[in-house]
Amino acid sequence: MADARGKTLARIHRVRTLQLGLTRADEARAHDKFASEQELSGRIALLAEAVAPVHETQVAVSLGAAAHYRDRLQQSANAAVERVQAAEYHVERAAEATRAAKRDQSAVEKLLARADADAVLKAIRAMEEAPAFRKVRHDPC
Repeated sequence: MADARGKTLARIHRVRTLQLGLTRADEARAHDKFASEQELSGRIALLAEAVAPVHETQVAVSLGAAAHYRDRLQQSANAAVERVQAAEYHVERAAEATRAAKRDQSAVEKLLARADADAVLKAIRAMEEAPAFRKVRHDPC
């Protein structure tokens, strides 16, 4: 019975270890996506500054085109801010999932350690309760 429980705990431990690895990978991807979205947001901000009106521009078509591009860049910047917020939320969720997976794995490891300790105690008790063997001494012939 204890052997079956040990096998079950070992299988659960393997599964939890795999789950922990997957959640850590997911968290790493979320951090990468967050960094990428922040970088994109920064590039959009730089483009918006580059299209800002200049005092030397006096042609109406040029001002209209710049206004159009600034408007488009502002829309892109707003979308980028939303994507950054979504990526940040995903990072937080992934970090919480990693912590939960680590807690699960630690709990299974504690159960395995307890099962091993119980098995050792059981073996010690069995040895203590075993009948004592008397050493057979032969007289010198």
